[in-house]
Amino acid sequence: MNVTDQASDLPAALAEPVRRVGPRWITFISLGNLVLWMGYFGPLQVLLPEQVGEIAPGNKEAALAVVTGIGAAAALIANPIAGALSDRTASRFGRRHPWTLLGALLGCLGLLFLSTQNTVAGVALGWCLAQIGLNSLQAALSAGVPDHVPVSQRGGVSGWIGLTQSVGVVVGVGLVTMVATGVTSGYLLIGLILPVCVLPFVLTTSDPVLPREHRPSFTLKHFWISPRRHPDFAWAWVTRFLMSLGNAMALLYLLYFLTDAVGYERLFPGERASDGLFLLILIYTGAVVLTAVLAGMLSDRLGRRKLLVTIAGTISAVPAVMLALWPQWHVTLAGALILGIGFGAYFAVDNALITQVLPAADGRGKDLGLINIANSGPQVLGPVLAGPIVAGFGGYTVLYLTAGGLTLLGAVLVWKIRSVP
Repeated sequence: MNVTDQASDLPAALAEPVRRVGPRWITFISLGNLVLWMGYFGPLQVLLPEQVGEIAPGNKEAALAVVTGIGAAAALIANPIAGALSDRTASRFGRRHPWTLLGALLGCLGLLFLSTQNTVAGVALGWCLAQIGLNSLQAALSAGVPDHVPVSQRGGVSGWIGLTQSVGVVVGVGLVTMVATGVTSGYLLIGLILPVCVLPFVLTTSDPVLPREHRPSFTLKHFWISPRRHPDFAWAWVTRFLMSLGNAMALLYLLYFLTDAVGYERLFPGERASDGLFLLILIYTGAVVLTAVLAGMLSDRLGRRKLLVTIAGTISAVPAVMLALWPQWHVTLAGALILGIGFGAYFAVDNALITQVLPAADGRGKDLGLINIANSGPQVLGPVLAGPIVAGFGGYTVLYLTAGGLTLLGAVLVWKIRSVP
């Protein structure tokens, strides 16, 4: 067991962890997170744009914005609800594991459903189902860190888990572009891998049982965290939202940016823009691998999480400005490298910081679900802002300048948090 039965009235499921987690636990939760991000980004980066482009070629930007916006709205609701329900789950299998497996299975079904759709409405419905499942899985996995990992180890563990987001993009995009033979097989491949990759974590790691008398309340008012009572949690939410919004606006139309602004297929006859996108993702991921774990471990050693978040966030804003001013292929390659350095460090350190400002031990799943709204909410707002900008209010130049400004603002506002160095 990774949590201690401390001399207190708290059960093991709610006690503050003090025993360090081992390599097996880190490996299996990282594997679960890896397939989670494959499920998100394989569709978002390639399958959904290609599928929507085939269904509505003359209106692909608006149709994609509708699909991703509706899916993100479903995620916005599903994540905190699934987290709150896992907080209250008192099964003999633990609080989180049942939701980990259920989320993977539902995500699988959503992706399988998507593989059969040939209308924008059908794609939107399928992506909603997939988002509900994937966000239930994310809520359960996210709560595993504060449930099991002591504060002094959270930066390093968050670094390993943070790697999975970037590696998941590479593996997900690689599978759907190089292994799968089309959109349909791409959905089938990722969908079937989902439950297989979460089983090792569910079956081989402990998940302390929550006594029924310790279950927290489940009412709508518990989903509101007062900024006055918990200001550090509120500021952590705001900074993550701004960073995620800048990132969402920058990435949503990246495939179209390569096609329409950079002219990738004109520069490299016989290749597809998705090939260029995959190369960018590889460069980005290589940089993340170099920085994520090191930055997380450095924050554990120094105890200076805010400073590292600001530095990493500032670096992350630079590529957006580069793309805005110089929409050229070699500049885009350099931007991918710089973004990987910045975001690799940012997410590792910021994830550790967030676990230190959660309001209560019995609501970790729900509170991290609310934090995850700061990740999924921009997927709703991003298309609303980015679509009109690309279509007629400044194009990609204004889009990327706006994205860079939001990212920089999020990096600076982290200093509003007082309880974490």
